[in-house]
Amino acid sequence: MKKATLRRVLRYLPSSLLILTILFSLIYVALSLYIPILIGKAVDCMTSPINFTTLTDILIKTGICVLIAACTQWISSLINNRLTYRTIQSMRHDAFTSLHKLPLSYLDAHSAGDILSRMIADVDTFADGLLLGFTQLFTGVMTILGTLIFMLTLSPSITLVVIVLTPLSLIIARFIATKTYKMFQLQSVTRGEQTALINEAVGDLKLIQAFAHEDAEISAFDEINTRLKSCSLDATFYSSLVNPSTRFVYALVYAAVALIGAFSVLSGRLSIGTLTSFLSYANQYTKPFNDISGVITEMQNSLACADRIFCPHG
Repeated sequence: MKKATLRRVLRYLPSSLLILTILFSLIYVALSLYIPILIGKAVDCMTSPINFTTLTDILIKTGICVLIAACTQWISSLINNRLTYRTIQSMRHDAFTSLHKLPLSYLDAHSAGDILSRMIADVDTFADGLLLGFTQLFTGVMTILGTLIFMLTLSPSITLVVIVLTPLSLIIARFIATKTYKMFQLQSVTRGEQTALINEAVGDLKLIQAFAHEDAEISAFDEINTRLKSCSLDATFYSSLVNPSTRFVYALVYAAVALIGAFSVLSGRLSIGTLTSFLSYANQYTKPFNDISGVITEMQNSLACADRIFCPHG
């Protein structure tokens, strides 16, 4: 079901904006990966008799790269926002159009509150996940690939250590993500039940009071509210495990790179500046995994909501 939902979401994405966000992400990643090389050269420049002219040129280049990277990231964020909300606009339009084509049997079987929850709350939650995905997912994947290439050019042996330890965090993230999807799906369904009950209670408040049915309505609300609290806490708890688990693995990766790199400097195989660049790349390599793990968690919630939007019979 997730793959089918994802394919339907991708069909809503404006291709021109998608190309632009990928292009600006590439520029940002390229500049971000070039900056550690300049910093490494600056460090090497200061470990030998300092050539202030060379050092000044390196610092100016670094400043220009940082400025362009910041502007690129800002423009990319604007494009991502436009892409996300244009997609949501199309989805809401199609959902509202489909609403008028639903058979009476569906309208009898589903409360008005549940339908409202799908079109408002679920779409808003989906928008948050989609925006986060475009803001961090593309940049994260490109950064991982780019840092691997640069690290291989600096030291293949140390890069091998990084590559060997990486799958451990991916296995952990995938296991937790699979669990959280079902929990977020249950949370979305329960939230729809609650919205339906509130909508009906407010609309029929005079009728409820006329038949002295207040206590029964409050009991029904408390039961749904308790279930919503329980499934929300479970979803939040398991989803929050992803980031600290992957951070622990990447702390080990960084420590291993620093230790092996230090021995390489002592043996003369690496310069201090090259080690500085490598440590920066190791940090840049691990950071996107932490970001992506958070994105995956949010996307589970987002896809669970999209599934309810696209599958009205669910």
